[in-house]
Amino acid sequence: MSDQLSAEDKKLATLARATRARTGAAEGAAVRDSDGRTYAAATVDLPSLQVSALGVCVAMAVASGSAGLEGAVVLTDAGAVAGPDLDAVRDFGGADIPVHRGDLRGTLVETVTT
Repeated sequence: MSDQLSAEDKKLATLARATRARTGAAEGAAVRDSDGRTYAAATVDLPSLQVSALGVCVAMAVASGSAGLEGAVVLTDAGAVAGPDLDAVRDFGGADIPVHRGDLRGTLVETVTT
């Protein structure tokens, strides 16, 4: 990703890229919770269950008992972070959480905040 990212956010990008590459999924994402723990996931696309990579990350953090989020990275070929994904980050993390969007190679495209 870009030099514009902190070392911790670069770690998220690396985790997201590795997870997506390992699974061959459409997207990879990673989040850092308020305790510094990281969660990485890929898109789930089953006939009976569809969840975005960022949605899986948020769900993992919630299910692990995390108190909130500090940052997120999603690697996608979509033109923007999906609205429901931003909503999930905002619902759990609150306002002003940076969500970095990169392309599938990990190049930073934009940063939005919740």
